[in-house]
Amino acid sequence: MAGVALAALAVGAAQAGDIVGLITKTNTNPFFVKMKEGAEAKAKELGVELQSFAGKYDGDNDAQVAAIESLISAGAKGFMIVPSDSAAIVPTVKKARDAGLLVIVLDTPLDPIDAADATFATDNFKAGELIGTWANKTLGDKAKDARIAFLDLSPNQPTVDYLRDHGFMKGFGIEFKNLKHYGDETDPRVVGHDVTKGAEEGGRTAMENLLQKDPSINVVYTINEPAAAGAYEALKAAGKEKDVLLVSIDGGCPGVKNVKDGVIGATSQQYPLLMASMGLEAIMKFAKEKTKPANTPGLDFFDTGATLVTDKPVEGVPSINTEEGLKKCWG
Repeated sequence: MAGVALAALAVGAAQAGDIVGLITKTNTNPFFVKMKEGAEAKAKELGVELQSFAGKYDGDNDAQVAAIESLISAGAKGFMIVPSDSAAIVPTVKKARDAGLLVIVLDTPLDPIDAADATFATDNFKAGELIGTWANKTLGDKAKDARIAFLDLSPNQPTVDYLRDHGFMKGFGIEFKNLKHYGDETDPRVVGHDVTKGAEEGGRTAMENLLQKDPSINVVYTINEPAAAGAYEALKAAGKEKDVLLVSIDGGCPGVKNVKDGVIGATSQQYPLLMASMGLEAIMKFAKEKTKPANTPGLDFFDTGATLVTDKPVEGVPSINTEEGLKKCWG
């Protein structure tokens, strides 16, 4: 299949029939690196074979389709996946479930979410809402005149993209029309959106583009911390780094260090190692007992948690400081 890049590796002592899979978006984002480390450790502990796959870039749906086909052919008990395209991958996920594999989605829910057997994820809307509320309260009266740039993920707007984006909007006090699509807001404070592919280079380019559109930008939302690091470099090159409030999501160690250093004002920390280890345990439990994991009460997924990390707390927004954040960070 054109454009497919598969990276597979086996971990631990394989037992007949005990194959599980992990499919992430890339092998370069620290979030997915840590997720794979968690899965590898749990696979070794349980004595099963882990086959890991990733695409060349965030959005490489073809690679994920091919990975699922490979796991079906290998007779895997199930797999965990962070979907690059939360809607386009659904028919292939159905094929796997029809073949008897348990499908656990990590971090980025499918669209629809019940297309998987279970989802272990941060409440991405809540994670966005935390940084949006923090930014609004930090600005105080100046929030009403903010000029906001949104550095999003990809043009196809997967679930993680629109949930974090719209969570920020809710927290900041911006109305949106359609939860599953951003970019049609009418609030005059929104300068615009650009995509980053979740990478530092993409964050730099997107920030440059939006600064050309409006040099008075003073609030920047970023989909993740690599994009935030790129945005900061663009702001610094323009001599505007001290005039902009920059917020993000992920909670990796480089991102938390950037909060400590004042590059990022606040970030919402999530826990990829926990997602992966719990997902693998759930697959093996299903293989032995045919029991599927339960959701967090009141939600349609299992919430693995999100915590605001900042050294500039505001009243009414629970948070931890960077000292605590560095104890819990990853990557």
